[in-house]
Amino acid sequence: MTRSLPLLRGVPANIQSAIRWMMVALFAFTMIAVAGREAGRGLPTLDIMFYRSWLGASVLAIIYYGQGHRIVDLRTRQLPLITLRSVMHFGAQYAWLVAVTLIPLAELFAIEFTAPLWTALLAPIFLRERLTVFRLAAALLGFIGIVVVVSPANLSVGPGTMLAFVAAVGFALHYLMTKHLTRQDSAFLLLFYMHIIQGIMATVMVIGRLSVPTPTTALWVVALTLIGLAAHFSLTKAFSHADAIVVAPMDFLRLPLVAVVGVMLYAEPLEPMLLLGAAIIVFANFLNIWGERRSRPRPN
Repeated sequence: MTRSLPLLRGVPANIQSAIRWMMVALFAFTMIAVAGREAGRGLPTLDIMFYRSWLGASVLAIIYYGQGHRIVDLRTRQLPLITLRSVMHFGAQYAWLVAVTLIPLAELFAIEFTAPLWTALLAPIFLRERLTVFRLAAALLGFIGIVVVVSPANLSVGPGTMLAFVAAVGFALHYLMTKHLTRQDSAFLLLFYMHIIQGIMATVMVIGRLSVPTPTTALWVVALTLIGLAAHFSLTKAFSHADAIVVAPMDFLRLPLVAVVGVMLYAEPLEPMLLLGAAIIVFANFLNIWGERRSRPRPN
């Protein structure tokens, strides 16, 4: 029997499992930023996406085949929407990988955390979900948080900040399409097709000018790919053990964690306005989660 951590004694077993998986996910998502920044020192962003897509697709294929399945079994009737989702994520991922090399990690993650708020705001348009007062209030607070985060002393907003914002909105649209697609297809199928489609896109864009990475850069690309898969797997496992209302708030620990990493590894300053804006964005997400919990019908 697995022993409980002292701080988790008395906590239900499923919640303990969710916390453990989220600890793995938090570490992995933080290391993705480090691996992405280091890989970007030696390769153009499109080249990174080329290698990452095909390596990820290969790993997923090996896992699927090793479980006794056949790749030909991964059939879908939603290929056009899956393709659109993959293209949308490709653009968001490109913007994120460029932004991670241009702005402090804490700023990038703070802006990225607005993605759930954009998802809540756009869901009524794309999924015909109800626009509640809590969703609207959370989105407005998130926007205020962005304004605070991206308002340094000189009031200038650079390309890294704009790309981080593009990535956040792109990830929000990606979440919405994922929610729709998972009504018929598995998360594994969507992840596999995403890597294949993005690999094809990257191949077309880098053909004739693909760079060969140095051994060090190649290791960072491999790390970026494998850690990314581990992060999403861990997050999925955490959600399988506990409700989203329990798991989602833990994800916000990524922000202080990556801020510490930015200070320790890259000597990035922690501006008071950035911390204030990040706190507003986190509070807006909590408000959204609390509102969703209140709006759920209570069991009889």
